[in-house]
Amino acid sequence: MRIIRNYILRECIIPFIMALIVLTCVFLLGNLIQLTNMVINKGVSIVTVGRAFTLMVPVFLGYTIPIACLIAVMLAFGRFAADNEIIAIRTSGIHLGRLLTPLAVLGLIASLAMIILNERVIPYAHFEQRRLLKNLGAENPTALLEAGMFIHSFQNQIIFIHKIEENKMYNVTIYQPKPDGPTRTIIAKHGEFTPVPGKDQVKLKLMDGTSDEPNLENPESFYKLNFKEYFMTLDLSKSDENVEKKPQSMTLKELQAEIARLEMHFIDTARLRTEYFRKISWSFSPLIFTLIGFPLAVITNRREKSANVVLAVLCFAFYYLFSLGCEALSKKGILPAGLVMWIPNMVAGLGAVVLNYKCAF
Repeated sequence: MRIIRNYILRECIIPFIMALIVLTCVFLLGNLIQLTNMVINKGVSIVTVGRAFTLMVPVFLGYTIPIACLIAVMLAFGRFAADNEIIAIRTSGIHLGRLLTPLAVLGLIASLAMIILNERVIPYAHFEQRRLLKNLGAENPTALLEAGMFIHSFQNQIIFIHKIEENKMYNVTIYQPKPDGPTRTIIAKHGEFTPVPGKDQVKLKLMDGTSDEPNLENPESFYKLNFKEYFMTLDLSKSDENVEKKPQSMTLKELQAEIARLEMHFIDTARLRTEYFRKISWSFSPLIFTLIGFPLAVITNRREKSANVVLAVLCFAFYYLFSLGCEALSKKGILPAGLVMWIPNMVAGLGAVVLNYKCAF
């Protein structure tokens, strides 16, 4: 049995490492174009971009480790089944259930790594990314202007730009939320922006648009003002150097403390509780995927790597979408987070038990 155990571990570890590297690189390539654009077109330091690129790795590992576990097990045991090695193991008198022991060890090790990632590494990476973005805006405010995205980096401004070519903008919308009144909106067909040397500011020249202007008779309302040219300054002040931590940037201990603090003031903590239980439940997904990959590979009995990879991706996609649905229910307070965030694991775990029983007997 020791020989078989070592054989299984060797056959699973190599595909796991390869799948982890390939999947992480695929995730990173999705952001490489945007980071390259910041270096070439916006003059951002390559050191800063390199650091941002590095901070993405642990965040993506939170997604690639579970699916790499599933792919590795399905590739290894798919080949075993196709080469009749599963039949040889059975005829030698070894119960297939005993093969789950080395797989459970692999899944447990991966889950322990996920616990460390979700508890320490990923929150740190999330927080450092936000702080890096703020420092980047202080050094080069124009680097924060990105077409097709809502930009929240400038004080009291939310900006959406459909198209940017060099320093020219097209179809610009600027929202100015007010805590005690309606949101002011400025819309322009096109405009130009110029960074202010030595200051954390960007000057905007907007053309051919409309602006909401306060109604002197009723301060709570606005009237529309058409303009040919409109000048304004976007400010990114250094005065607020403390970057507020969001739930994704908090450790479990910090989430517990924040939940207790908010509950003392009778403030809803559904989002914090959702993140707390998401970190814990998601950490056990590698173990579940490892145990469910074994019977899937044996039952499908396919040697083709592409077919096994596609099936693994489909299983992960179903689990991920199911998790997102449960997360939405939890954040809205429809179901308690301590229950609903474990439902995907319970469903997948039940499926693993049923499939393993069917496979073994």
